[in-house]
Amino acid sequence: MGEASRYGHDACDPAACAAVRARLAADRADTLARAAALGRDFDGIVAANALVAVDDEHDPEGASTAFERAHVAALMAGAREHLEELDRALERLERDEYGRCEACGGMIAPERLEIRPAATTCIRCARSDDPHRLPGHT
Repeated sequence: MGEASRYGHDACDPAACAAVRARLAADRADTLARAAALGRDFDGIVAANALVAVDDEHDPEGASTAFERAHVAALMAGAREHLEELDRALERLERDEYGRCEACGGMIAPERLEIRPAATTCIRCARSDDPHRLPGHT
């Protein structure tokens, strides 16, 4: 089986689609676990903060507690966004569109999909400094 079909570029190959689906599902499960752990961390920060009278203006720990809470909240938002990306990738797989660049219509390199299985653009189109998005460039 070639690299292209291994990542869903061959819509007729059920084994390739199953492998991609399994990879996306594993990434989704890992992301859900990370989101759950971050949720517990966030709840712990909030609970610990509730036990002390915090006066952010005068308490030297107030600023670091607020930073920790904001940092964990940002990580949780990133995990939710990644879950949405994975869900969209699964939808593209079902429509036989997985592995095709949404910007130029070309194929996304298998190496890119190996690193970013939810990628929607080829490397060339992903570069924000490249105004030339030509069909077929990976």
